[in-house]
Amino acid sequence: MAMRRLISAAALCAGAICASGTAAQSLPTAGESRWEDTLAAFAAADLKQAPPPGGVLFVGSSSIRLWENLETEFKDAPVVIKRGFGGSRLADCVKFLDRLVINYRPRLVMLYAGDNDLAEGSTPEDVLNRVKAFADGVHRHLPETQVTFISIKPSPARRALIPQARAANQLVQEYAAAHPKVDYIDVFTPMLTADGSPRKDLFRKDALHLNDAGYALWRSVIRPFVR
Repeated sequence: MAMRRLISAAALCAGAICASGTAAQSLPTAGESRWEDTLAAFAAADLKQAPPPGGVLFVGSSSIRLWENLETEFKDAPVVIKRGFGGSRLADCVKFLDRLVINYRPRLVMLYAGDNDLAEGSTPEDVLNRVKAFADGVHRHLPETQVTFISIKPSPARRALIPQARAANQLVQEYAAAHPKVDYIDVFTPMLTADGSPRKDLFRKDALHLNDAGYALWRSVIRPFVR
């Protein structure tokens, strides 16, 4: 009888462990849950009015999310889709590639991300590898789509990271030069003063996010690539 009770207890314990493991596997990871509301909002907007394929897709961090009227800024592109999510990293753009990019089947992807990666301790080489992973993932599904990386901007609030940003930009620029379906846009250089400091007049009070003047500069630099 005692042996039977021991066996029953062991079976119950094993069942609880299995159930716990199954539940844990079904829960979203921290990275997934962090962005789930934003991704769900994108999906809901698409259900109301799905963008036609073949458009220009801007994707990335808060510099994309906070760009007001982005969808109407480029007259040469009748379809412009904005899918920015603040605080995101290149790693997140790669992780959610299907939901952020592939579903829209764009002809051109404008990617801005990387400064949050550097701020969290990633290296310039990490940035390059994530840009490669992003471009490879796009081209695996959409081989004719152009992927364009908007260089990491030099923010006054992150002045200490400017050497890393410059190095990361250089690596991505060299990578893009060797790949006909990848472009690089240099917004970094025109955002510096003559002595190499970030131009404070291009930023909001937080010294991190662009103001209207900053977006006007971006628009002028990016426009030739929206074709």
